[in-house]
Amino acid sequence: MAEILALVEARLRTALGEPDARAAVTFLGTDRIEVLRFQDSGSGSQDGDGAGVTRYATLGMSAQPMADPSAVLADPVKGPRAELLLTVRTGLADTDQVLRPLAVLAASPQVEGVVMASGGSLDLGGPLWPGAPFHSVLIGESGGLVPDLELDAPLEPVRFLPLLPMTPNEAAWKRARGARELQERWLAHGTDLRDPVRRSVPLD
Repeated sequence: MAEILALVEARLRTALGEPDARAAVTFLGTDRIEVLRFQDSGSGSQDGDGAGVTRYATLGMSAQPMADPSAVLADPVKGPRAELLLTVRTGLADTDQVLRPLAVLAASPQVEGVVMASGGSLDLGGPLWPGAPFHSVLIGESGGLVPDLELDAPLEPVRFLPLLPMTPNEAAWKRARGARELQERWLAHGTDLRDPVRRSVPLD
């Protein structure tokens, strides 16, 4: 477990640079979950407009494989492994309050038997941070910002899953129409999914 997490942190540092802050949360009956914060000033970045972004990454979720909740016994070796990534524009909201909600999401495979995969959604039961217009997130495709981390067989790769914040209206649309249609709607309207104070995309 420690070896896997060391490799995961090294991959995060290679892709995102040095973290400037980290916090640890431990829930009863689960392994320790850390959340690392990475600052990107925007200079020379691929974000396009030079605006700074803050990235949050979980560390600890991948220590154990995610198990099918219907399985009688969880396989301690085989199964998908993942960490979570969230990117927001810097300075528009107090997004550092997202640390605990992110840790809660990262612990949910151990606590609730949730298997996270691209196209799925996670309900936070409250705002992503105080005053946030988002109460849930859509799980995006891995392999972009942070490449998948291959592990020795029979272990599956660690996938770094981006979280895309959804407003309540967008979450309802996703439930009714599916993740693909919501993502197409975001794309058609040029929605900046990193904007921590954005409004819901038009859904009419």
